[in-house]
Amino acid sequence: MKEIFKFLEQYKKESILGPLFKLLEASFELIIPLVVAQIIDVGIGNRDTSYIIKMIVIMALLYLIGLVCSITAQYFAAKAATAYGTQVRHRLFKHIQGLSYTEMDTIGSSTLITRMTSDVNQVQTAVNLFLRLVSRSPLVVFGAMIMAFYVNVKGALVFAIAIPLLAIVVFGIIFISIPLYSKVQTWLDRVLVSIRENLSGVRVIRAFHKEAKEKEEFREKNKALVNAQLFVGKVSAMMNPLTNILINFAIIAIIWIGAKEVDYGVISQGEVVALVNYMSQILVEMIKFANLIITINKALASQERISKVFEVKSSISDPQQRRNDLSKISDDNHIVFDNVSFRYKGGGADSLTNISFSARRGETIGIIGGTGSGKTTLINLIPRFYDVSVGRVLVDGIDVKEYSLKDLRDKIAIVPQRAVLFQGTIRDNLRFGKEDATEEEMNEALVMAQAMEFVEKYKNKLDFVIHQGGKNLSGGQRQRLSIARALVKQPEILVLDDSTSALDYATDARLRRAIANSNKKMTTLIVSQRAASILHADKVIVLHDGKMVGYGPHKELIETCDIYQEIYYSQFQKEAVND
Repeated sequence: MKEIFKFLEQYKKESILGPLFKLLEASFELIIPLVVAQIIDVGIGNRDTSYIIKMIVIMALLYLIGLVCSITAQYFAAKAATAYGTQVRHRLFKHIQGLSYTEMDTIGSSTLITRMTSDVNQVQTAVNLFLRLVSRSPLVVFGAMIMAFYVNVKGALVFAIAIPLLAIVVFGIIFISIPLYSKVQTWLDRVLVSIRENLSGVRVIRAFHKEAKEKEEFREKNKALVNAQLFVGKVSAMMNPLTNILINFAIIAIIWIGAKEVDYGVISQGEVVALVNYMSQILVEMIKFANLIITINKALASQERISKVFEVKSSISDPQQRRNDLSKISDDNHIVFDNVSFRYKGGGADSLTNISFSARRGETIGIIGGTGSGKTTLINLIPRFYDVSVGRVLVDGIDVKEYSLKDLRDKIAIVPQRAVLFQGTIRDNLRFGKEDATEEEMNEALVMAQAMEFVEKYKNKLDFVIHQGGKNLSGGQRQRLSIARALVKQPEILVLDDSTSALDYATDARLRRAIANSNKKMTTLIVSQRAASILHADKVIVLHDGKMVGYGPHKELIETCDIYQEIYYSQFQKEAVND
């Protein structure tokens, strides 16, 4: 609850006024049974039509004032709850953006999406109900009991017995249902993970004709979620019939006692009706309060899940003391890996072991190796997507851990294996690399990335609208636009992480030639499965099972490195060795 109140601090006024107006509404509501009693005892008893009309007008005014108070309370409660949801989503999104790849890998994107949408909505709903009912329901319940004692002590004793019994039923059911709601949220997570995997991997599933298998697995997970929801729903559903039974028995007791008291002249008929009305009010408010508690329990389970995300701290953070000489180049070595080893969190073995090499400014470094050899892991250490386990990574002679993340990543542009484009125009996507990029800079980047040949065919050219994920473009077009976005940034270090796999050899060659001939003096790292893509690199790093088994130019490696020879000859005929 502390976490919830923390996000409501800026809306203290709304958080106070909402319950306050609900108290006023409840106060007026408690007066109405007394007015009804007067109408029966005085107006109808004396056949005084003018008195009946006067009391009906008073009752109507009480209802009208109560309605105004209720609407006002609803407004303030909704405003505070909506503000809570907005703030939590903003802060949660900002917090997630600050997490490193390690934390993102551990938590999982599907879980983060669930907590940012479903869980936040659950808590927002609870905040709204809490502000409206937390003061009203207890006041009506205890106020009705006090008013009952004011009307008739003997009849009110029924209230003194019924209310504790109602409380036992309500809180007993709540106590049982609390852990069940947590299980429901867990199963919901699993269903959402399954949905996300199926949607993102639909092509693979269809290619291997695994639709039936995936349907069966989803059916099982969904059935488990439904069963969990049904069980907790059955437990919660016992609330209304049990409370109704208790209240109805209480009303029967009131009428029984009241009938005798009326015969003895101790109580009037109107007062008996008032007691019944008060008991009915208690029934309604107890059900409302029970639903509020259930909603709060769901919200607390969701809030706990949200809090756990906030509790996760990024394993990568900016240095506490920033250096002032970050632009100073200590030597010609632009990038240096000094005896670097790395292990993923929870990994059984190192993914990289004792990696040492250096790249001079303006050089092109090729990185090649089999699947799972650690190529992508290696380049992810340069912008500090992960931190090294052992050793150091230096940029311009300075350990990357001494840079602020902004200063470091401003130097680097990475084109990932999977081309990611955002919904919007080509212009918007290119400016993702550099917000103030001119049209001339964007056109230059498109030409270098070999993308201008298809962009200029579009009627709107740079204003051509790309669908979500670039679904209206081919794989090669997406890759070239991703490369152009990186080139617009004009980085000091350009990393191409197997980002030309969808390009034909001729386009790939033109792209590499354009980058090499540019006057940007970029240090380029090319990760590729193709030997042709790294043949003309100044140096080539050969990785195998996380170890660097070769380092040098192509001509040297083709003679000395068995792994490199194996990769090369699997793609080229042996006669082409000395090209």
